[in-house]
Amino acid sequence: MEMSKVFVGVDRGGTYRVYLTISTDLAEEARRIHNTTPLATAALGRVITATGLMGLMLKEEKDKLTVIFKGDGPLEQIIAAANGKGQVKGYVNNPSAHLPLKGPGKLDVGKGIGKGELTVIKDIGLKEPQQGKIALVSGEIAEDLTLYYYVSEQQNTSVALGVMIDVDLKVKHAGGMILQMLPGGERTEAVIHLEKILADLPPLTSLIEEIPENLSEDERLEALSKRIFSSMPVEFELRKIAEGEITWKCDCSRKRLEKVVAALGEEELSDIIEKDGKAEILCNFCNEKYEFTKEELLSIYESIK
Repeated sequence: MEMSKVFVGVDRGGTYRVYLTISTDLAEEARRIHNTTPLATAALGRVITATGLMGLMLKEEKDKLTVIFKGDGPLEQIIAAANGKGQVKGYVNNPSAHLPLKGPGKLDVGKGIGKGELTVIKDIGLKEPQQGKIALVSGEIAEDLTLYYYVSEQQNTSVALGVMIDVDLKVKHAGGMILQMLPGGERTEAVIHLEKILADLPPLTSLIEEIPENLSEDERLEALSKRIFSSMPVEFELRKIAEGEITWKCDCSRKRLEKVVAALGEEELSDIIEKDGKAEILCNFCNEKYEFTKEELLSIYESIK
């Protein structure tokens, strides 16, 4: 299981909070599992990084959320799911998607996703999951999530995400940041300084590349947070209050897949038994294959009659 540490900070004035991570290993694990093209690697890496951070922002460890980007571009759809422990998984419908670069070294993630919708589903222990949906503003992931928070959750939020691809097509650098204004804590001076920081913010991957790799992961995150927020006045200085982890973890199991087979219903399951005599189910999130023999299918069939 690949893990990326998370810096959690709040300013001295109680005005804003920050979730910040260097998610290179996490994004590379997703690339390795799904054998993605650079375009798909960049898009999926951004989505799982953001979803992992959003998972840590849930109140309880057992709480869950699902983030779905669905568009008319060649990537088609990206789905990621996370829980309050920071465990995350994800996949892209078309891992082989490719488009021309939109500039020197710039992958066109926005066009890769295209026009469509962003849906966020939260399961936080209520009778029904909460669902928020917006039309995609750009397909660039971070901009769409920023708008989602503003429209669906009425929270002033800024999301920054980045994935840099190396010459060997592996992930060279990846990271993410979610900055939110705290309820009742918005102060004009702080907002002015934060807006300037965000307006002048270089790509997150460029900032990560500047940080020496011989530092520990905690030290690198501290250095990254200082690099971004060093210009804030003392009264709004960012302080680390906690740390977390985003971990790639798929919770699929044979028992869970048996329920998927049972959900096919008597007629379809009977048809599979008669024609094929076996079944193979692939988990979209981790590509694990689960094979069911004729005897196992018959047992499931009997259980749902």
